[in-house]
Amino acid sequence: MSNQQMQVSESKTQRDIPTRPPLPPFTRESAIQKVRLAEDGWNSRDLEKVALAYTIASRWRNRAEFANGREEIIGFLKRKWAKELDYRLIKELWAYNGNRIAVRFAYEWHDDSGNWFRSYGNENWEFDDHGLMRFRYASINDLPIKESERKYHWPLGRRPDAHPGLSDLSL
Repeated sequence: MSNQQMQVSESKTQRDIPTRPPLPPFTRESAIQKVRLAEDGWNSRDLEKVALAYTIASRWRNRAEFANGREEIIGFLKRKWAKELDYRLIKELWAYNGNRIAVRFAYEWHDDSGNWFRSYGNENWEFDDHGLMRFRYASINDLPIKESERKYHWPLGRRPDAHPGLSDLSL
C-alpha cells in the first residue's frame, strides 16, 4: 500500500470513530461536564452504553484487577454490578490538564447479605482526540456502613441535579 493510500485509509478510519464530547483539551467547565457524564453513565448500569465511552483498546486498573479493551470492561462491569447491589455513585472533578482528568468519587452499595458499604476512591483518566477514555486507573477503599448511615437515597439511575455532591456531603 502506498503512503497516499495509507493516509486516505487512516483518514477514513479516523472519521469513522465516534466522538464523545466534550473533547480535549479540557477547560474547567468541559472537565466538570465530562465527569458528570461518566457518573451518569455508571449510575445507569447500562453495560453497553458505559463501554462505548472507552476506546476499543482501553486499559484499566481497578483495585487489583486489570482490563484491556471493551470486552473485558463489559465483563468487569457485569461482575461488579452483580456484586454491588443498589449501586449509587457521585464523582467530583479533582484536577484536569489537556487530555487528562483526575476525579475523586464515593459510591454506596450493599452485598447479597444486606451489608452496606461506602467505597471511596480516586481515578486518573486519559482521553484520545475523540473524547474516548484510553486509560483509567482507579484506587478504591471500602468502608462498611450501617444502612442508617447511607447518604445516597435517590431512586436508582441518574443522581438528581439538586442532590448534594461529595464536598457538600463532607465526603
